[in-house]
This record gives sequence, C-alpha cells and structure tokens, in this order.
Amino acid sequence: MNEIGHLKIAITSNDLLQVDANFATARQIVIYDVTYDEASFLDVVQFKGGGKGSDGKRGPGGGGGCSMGDPTGGASVDQIQLRVDAMQGCAVLFTLALSDFAAVKVKSAGVFPVKMQHPREIDEVVEHLQRMMQNNPPLWLRKALGYGVRNPDYLIEREA
Repeated sequence: MNEIGHLKIAITSNDLLQVDANFATARQIVIYDVTYDEASFLDVVQFKGGGKGSDGKRGPGGGGGCSMGDPTGGASVDQIQLRVDAMQGCAVLFTLALSDFAAVKVKSAGVFPVKMQHPREIDEVVEHLQRMMQNNPPLWLRKALGYGVRNPDYLIEREA
C-alpha cells in the first residue's frame, strides 16, 4: 500500500509524452509517484512491438532499461497479464482505451482504471490528479490515497 498522500500511478503511452495508448497495445507504461504538490518519475516499462509477442522489461528505475528478445521462445504470452504485472504497487491506471476483460484484471490487481476520452499530455493528467487530491477527492481517490484504511497499530483490542 502507498503512504498516505502518495499515489503510485501508471500511464499507458506510445510516445512517453502523453496518455495516447490502449492498455493492451501500449508500447510503454510510465510510472509516477504523485503527491499533493509534487510528481516524480519512477520508471518506464517497455513492451517490445507494442502488443503481439512482446514481453515487459523494466526500465532504468526497475532494472535493465532495454527490451531483450522473447524469453518464451515464441510461446504464447498473456499480454494483458504482462501489463497488469508491470503495474505492481500502482493505485491508479490512466489509459486511452481498456477492454472489459482487461479492466477486470486491472481492478483485481488493486489498480483503479481511468479511461481517458482523448489523448492528453502526461503533465496535464498529473496536474489534474493533484487538483482532485487537494479539493475533496472522490471516494475512489480517497481509497487509493489510503484514507479510511484501518491502521492496526491504533486498534483497541477488547477482552472477551
């Protein structure tokens, strides 16, 4: 879980500048840590070929920084699951398009999917998210921020 007030977000992108890719065919997933007033680039996960036959490789923040050959030797790889696995630890996904099947997998991984209506600059998306965080965030965002989650250190145990 994220620290309260911090969000680790994933953004699907083909050009690394904007949210401009379908989740299933994105060439990259860009990962940021966003707070109320700051945003830090954490990593980029690249997918060779942006779809069919690609395998997710972590960028400089997570190891390697480049895509290698297919480690499966041409065996079928679940592209949706590769992308879901790449978002481990993220709370929110921003993407241009998302199938129902992919949305279920993303949500099951504990990531809240946000489907954009049209491409937007990554900076614009991050700034909009920060404004939402500062001004009475919606319930899904409060949950992603860690508000309302019970802290076991402060629970009182009752004797039976």
